[in-house]
Amino acid sequence: MPRLAVRLIPLFLLLLALSAPAQERVVQMENVRLDYAQVLNVEPVYQTLRANRTEEVCDELPTLPTTTVHPTKEQSRWARFLDSVKGVFTSDDDEAKASNKPSGSAEPALINCRVVPVEREFRRPIAYDVDYVYKGTKYRSRLAEDPGNRLRIRISVMPYVPGAMPAETTAETP
Repeated sequence: MPRLAVRLIPLFLLLLALSAPAQERVVQMENVRLDYAQVLNVEPVYQTLRANRTEEVCDELPTLPTTTVHPTKEQSRWARFLDSVKGVFTSDDDEAKASNKPSGSAEPALINCRVVPVEREFRRPIAYDVDYVYKGTKYRSRLAEDPGNRLRIRISVMPYVPGAMPAETTAETP
């Protein structure tokens, strides 16, 4: 049994030596506070979208407007009489169609109709490049929203230790 203890002691000392550097490492806690910076400039970053759709396009043939004849006093009596007689024999639908057309105008005739593709372009802001100053130093960040005149910022202070990596990067490295 003493022989087994003699063999285990160097193994125990080796494990103790390997775990010693891990005990020496101290993880610094971040000192974080929030403050405001003055915004200097905001530039929107646009996304351009293109959409195609088809529309029917027709050429128009203009027609000459009809001229209205202003009847004299004698003709207007006969015209009123004929209109009253005509009103008895026509239906209400025909009168509605006739009254909807303005006098002196004619609708243009549509010819040579064809379907053509029409491309539309839309621009929408997807981000904002923000220039701001904090304690005399200028910075630039891309943000999802326009911050306005003041930008709330996170300030983190940690001591510099040569040869030591920050805790955030050591967690990411394999």
